[in-house]
Amino acid sequence: MNILESIYLALDSVRVNKLRAFLTLLSISIGVFALMGTGALIKSIDNAVTNEMITLGENTFSIKRMPSIVTGNTWRKYRNRKPITYSQLKELKKTMTSTSFISGFSSSSFNTIKFLNYSTDPDVNLIGTDEEYFYNNNIAISQGRALTNEDLQTNKNFAIIGNDVKVKLFENISPLNKTIRIKNQNFVVIGIIEPKGAILGQSQDNQVIIPLQHFLKYFSNEWEESLTITIKSLSREDLAGTVNESIGLMRLIRQDKPGQENSFEVETNETINEQFGQLTGFLGFFGYASGFIALIAAGVGIMNIMLVSVKERTREIGVRKAVGARNSWILWQFIIETITLCQIGGIIGIVLGLVSSVALGGLINIQIIIPTGWVIGSIIICTLLGLIFGAFPAWKASRLNPIDALRYE
Repeated sequence: MNILESIYLALDSVRVNKLRAFLTLLSISIGVFALMGTGALIKSIDNAVTNEMITLGENTFSIKRMPSIVTGNTWRKYRNRKPITYSQLKELKKTMTSTSFISGFSSSSFNTIKFLNYSTDPDVNLIGTDEEYFYNNNIAISQGRALTNEDLQTNKNFAIIGNDVKVKLFENISPLNKTIRIKNQNFVVIGIIEPKGAILGQSQDNQVIIPLQHFLKYFSNEWEESLTITIKSLSREDLAGTVNESIGLMRLIRQDKPGQENSFEVETNETINEQFGQLTGFLGFFGYASGFIALIAAGVGIMNIMLVSVKERTREIGVRKAVGARNSWILWQFIIETITLCQIGGIIGIVLGLVSSVALGGLINIQIIIPTGWVIGSIIICTLLGLIFGAFPAWKASRLNPIDALRYE
């Protein structure tokens, strides 16, 4: 048995039966493409989220009305929760003892920011917050300064803008001390946020930060708006104690009864990663399931092609046996041909999966991680596909009677 000759025969079969081979290789490529694309994207998204959590810091956590990621029908139990109000934030700040780094914020999307005759697209994220927000969320200021406690106490209409807003409104001049307009309210720019780029396709620089009380007064209803509270413990070792104290105080402030579950969510980096992992796992299941179903269908197609190939080459098999070819040689010849076809389709699928992942990663601005394990796994899966679905046609070819095969027309 000559392995190279068997591979050559498989390639020649592709050349001779172009349409049939194309359809078969297409089904294999689609299956591997689904596996590779799903694996690469999920691993890359998980990595991007993990890096973002690291940027925020290990000892930062948040308290909010609802979890960041809600799946299934669990949203029903969250919808009736009362909002976290500004007065509750102030009460928490007053009573917390383990840390003073407590911030509250709320935001709204699709805002238009104006300066003189210039205006942004209606997609700016407007954030209302306080002085601790910048430290808790590791937000650096490239020009000017951040909000201070004095700014909030004196009720100043100050704003800090992101780089995207700066580029659109102040291309050739400094934005500092210039007055911008948000809806019908004027704000003086006192700082510019250091550019951070985008994550998952969402720019982190297309934002404007204003004092929380102004946000609640002009852009939302203070009694309906639910704030997100971020808290930073003094160290990683103090995190558990700070979390426990904040939970106890929030239960008192929100009047949660003994034995009743919390009327709010506490999220640390670990819980967010866990929630996001559940979501990506849920999405990945469908990608992997689709890939495996496509591969099973491709395997059936491969088996049919090889059965047709056995029938077309019956006389050839008879001649080989007549000149001394063993049954095992015929068996392995057809199995190797099947594996070769599967590997061609697999390689095409791997390339398509990686190219599409890189293209999509560029669109949503995340670094694509090539899942080496899935590349190797795809090659192994294609090999197994050839072995499993090529076994019956190969066995049938090896069991042909040489005399009957020579007589076959």
